[in-house]
Amino acid sequence: MSTAPADHPEAARPDPDTVVQDTVRWLERAVIGLNLCPFAKGVHAKGQIHYVVSAATDARELQQDLERELLALAASAPEVRDTTLLMAPSCLEDFLDFNDFLGVVDGCLDALDLGGILQVASFHPRFQFGGTAVDDVTNCTNRAPYPTLHLLREDSIDRAVEAFPEAETIYERNMQVLQEMGTAGWQALDVAASCPVAHGAQKRSDA
Repeated sequence: MSTAPADHPEAARPDPDTVVQDTVRWLERAVIGLNLCPFAKGVHAKGQIHYVVSAATDARELQQDLERELLALAASAPEVRDTTLLMAPSCLEDFLDFNDFLGVVDGCLDALDLGGILQVASFHPRFQFGGTAVDDVTNCTNRAPYPTLHLLREDSIDRAVEAFPEAETIYERNMQVLQEMGTAGWQALDVAASCPVAHGAQKRSDA
């Protein structure tokens, strides 16, 4: 692991246990609680979600962790590990940098010959859809406590879509849910990071 710079002491780094706890709270209260993803409840209840806190402080280190976790998920039995959440609390704090990193993610899937087998969804504390204002509450559908990469199996997604036909319209439904609850309602869920993390200025996604 790289040495912490002088202005970012080791003691200031988020505690991994706290990162996982924050992420589980967000999953239970927001993702499952608001039914933002109809597939999440089942794998959570069965203990099939693997949580990994990356110690990466730059994109290169995070790429190494991502490649390792992609291979590990592909090699695991779905009933033991169906999906992986890779949290990166110490890098890519600026959303534009994180958004740019998604190109690296696609490259990793291709390089490991995992395209069509696995896919990666993204979440970030500063997530912002293209064409929205920074404070638009609909951005919260993709806001997690920390920069997070969600590694999923294509087969599991296909089975979930068959079981939940409404998944085809989940995006529109989620937008409506967030608009109805408003910013105050989202904040009342208390799903922000509980440990200190320095986040860069919010930037608009081109996605």
